[in-house]
Amino acid sequence: MTRGISISGRELGGNNPCFVIAGPCVIENEDIVFSTAGKLKEICESEGLALLFKSSYDKANRTSVSSFRGPGMERGLRILSDVRSRFSIPVISDIHSAAEVTPASEVLDVLQIPAFLCRQTDIIIAASNTGKPVNIKKGQFLAPWDVKNIIDKFVSTGNHNLFITERGTSFGYNNLVVDFRAIPLMRSFGYPVVFDVTHSLQLPGGKGTCSSGQREFSGPLARAAIAVGVDGLFMEVHPEPDKALCDGPNMIQLSNVRDMLAAVKEIDNTVRRLLSHPDSL
Repeated sequence: MTRGISISGRELGGNNPCFVIAGPCVIENEDIVFSTAGKLKEICESEGLALLFKSSYDKANRTSVSSFRGPGMERGLRILSDVRSRFSIPVISDIHSAAEVTPASEVLDVLQIPAFLCRQTDIIIAASNTGKPVNIKKGQFLAPWDVKNIIDKFVSTGNHNLFITERGTSFGYNNLVVDFRAIPLMRSFGYPVVFDVTHSLQLPGGKGTCSSGQREFSGPLARAAIAVGVDGLFMEVHPEPDKALCDGPNMIQLSNVRDMLAAVKEIDNTVRRLLSHPDSL
């Protein structure tokens, strides 16, 4: 069992039901963000699942210099603050440097360190020093056991409000693969583990000047992750993924989320019931 982490008065991880981190990949405009947040809140409440709303104010690691990056930190944080106050849900977004930590932590309920920055000590320590919960995404270039070094860096400040996200491992050129052994391996370090459904299905740089993806496999991978005992799911969703300005090929259609989470909740209930009676396994 992993430790529980309190976010906006609700404990996540530990022996609690699976939680959900979801939202559009990047903030495109207020209308998409607000409509998506409202729908996700309705769906998650109906399934009894805790929701953290995620959308990036800046995507600093795009494939091409011409790729859409978002509205920037100042405007993006203002929009995310409006989401939290309007819908009463916690918000999470990426930070890309130690300099972003202080202004971002004044708005965000959870800070997120992107996969390509997961070994950057200065960012990890600065985020940890806020005392806030932090989600660190495991780099696609790391083995599961390498996460222990990341955890040791983070908790060196005394902050234990940490969860780790699995998002696939590089597998040849322009491809990722998910090794589901990684989830129990990383959970063995005692911190909640999230499975990033959508980025695990990304084909990095697969279109030359942008990434491609295989969203058709999002349902099977989400169910598989829940079956091996993951604490939470990360999924980027959009009302019209094929028109999205970032990561459309691997984002989930918003209208499909309800059925996906209903199946996830059923599996999660079964897994937790079995784990509470290990002699029956």
